[in-house]
Parts: sequence; structure tokens; C-alpha cells
Amino acid sequence: MNRAPYILSASTSLLGICFVIITGLKLANANVRSYADEVTWLAAALLFVAVLHAYLTIRNQGAHVWQERVADNAFLGGMTALAVAVVIAAISL
Repeated sequence: MNRAPYILSASTSLLGICFVIITGLKLANANVRSYADEVTWLAAALLFVAVLHAYLTIRNQGAHVWQERVADNAFLGGMTALAVAVVIAAISL
């Protein structure tokens, strides 16, 4: 099953949510009170890796299976980090 288009779509959306969270924490000056923005930056980096490798998988027409595996694992790591960041932000605010 070719999961790359789904990973690309979901990762792009979640990457945008990461930037909204980071901006919101910065505007509320809450980024100095917790580690939520640092964890969100980690999630953004992982989701960017997922976007990049999912795009490359689509572009190479699935020739490199490892790229789809990297995209899948980075997506799961990014989702986990984003969930942790939201929990940290909710507890500290």
C-alpha cells in the first residue's frame, strides 16, 4: 500500500499546526515558562522530515522503500512530540 500521499497530506497539516502553536506561545510570552515550544520545534522538525521523504517517495514512484519507512517513522514521532507539547502547554498554562 502506498502511504506516501497520506503521510504528505497529514504531515503538512500538522506542520502548520506546529507553527500556530509556536507563534501562539511566543505571542502569549508563555514560551519562557515551559518547554512546550522546544518540544513543538522537535515535532516540526520530525514532520518536515516526513514531508520531505513522503514527497521524495512520490517523486521516485516508490523506487526506494526506505524513504517511505523514514517518512512513516518521522510522522509517528512528530505526532507523538506534538501531543506531548500540547500536554505540556496545557499543564503549564
